[in-house]
Amino acid sequence: MNNPILTLSSSPHIRDNTTVHSIMRDVVIALIPATLAGIYFFKFRAALVILTSIISAMASEALWQKLTHQKVTIKDLSAVITGLLLAFNVPPTIPLWMVVIGNMFAIIIVKQLFGGIGQNFINPALAGRAVLLASWPVAMTTWTLDGQTSATPLAILKSGHGNLPSIFNVFIGNVGGCIGETSALALLIGFLYLLYKRVISFHIPVFYIGTVALLTTIIGRTSFMNGNGIYEIFTGGLMLGAIFMATDYSTSPMTKKGQIIFAIGCGLLTSIIRIFSGAYPEGVSYSILIMNLIVPIIDKFTIPKKFGEVK
Repeated sequence: MNNPILTLSSSPHIRDNTTVHSIMRDVVIALIPATLAGIYFFKFRAALVILTSIISAMASEALWQKLTHQKVTIKDLSAVITGLLLAFNVPPTIPLWMVVIGNMFAIIIVKQLFGGIGQNFINPALAGRAVLLASWPVAMTTWTLDGQTSATPLAILKSGHGNLPSIFNVFIGNVGGCIGETSALALLIGFLYLLYKRVISFHIPVFYIGTVALLTTIIGRTSFMNGNGIYEIFTGGLMLGAIFMATDYSTSPMTKKGQIIFAIGCGLLTSIIRIFSGAYPEGVSYSILIMNLIVPIIDKFTIPKKFGEVK
């Protein structure tokens, strides 16, 4: 009976050194290229927005946990990521007090009121952005580059007026837009790092981006099969949303099959909003938030039954 093969122990049986802190640390590292790109293209104002956003997110979490007599968990870096992602989703000209309000809503209402990390049912940073966009649409849609107000590539595609930036400028991020979304190159570097560290899998980003590329090419902005899907995937918040927000553990499906369904749904909604909405040129934020709400249903039909389970 001393045979170790027959020794029983409680689960989990497979362990590694992965912790919440180590995962969040890797996400922060993956966001550094996009952070540097945002500061490079949007200058000091972008750095100020990013710093304000991170500090207000951490302060909101610490204050709430202190007031509710909980353990303060800001050292796990999850609040840092929420603040950084919210900063990535706003223009560099946004008033700083709006950034603070967005983070208070994201951290306290969306995250902490539902039980803290891992318990939120929608992405906190995207929820904060949605509230800011609904409350102050002008401030959230005023874009500048090199001190001059300019339309984003998606706004030009939507209106059909103006000169589109070259695909090179769109790829590296030398265009107007939100702080962290413009440089596809920087975001892809972060994506490769997350894949290397096995923090995320390729399923959601690849199927999400691929769906948008396919549908925008087939449907087209002006006529059938006349779209430019490659240009579409490098513009707006698609790369940022697909890589860093749709892959959030607590708001995405558990299985690979479910993740693919989720990603295709995000891509479908994003394409529909981009092409057919009346005036709103982007669809990433609302698409992910809508699909976040459907995740429990996706999990219900994609999680395998327990071995030996009967009705």
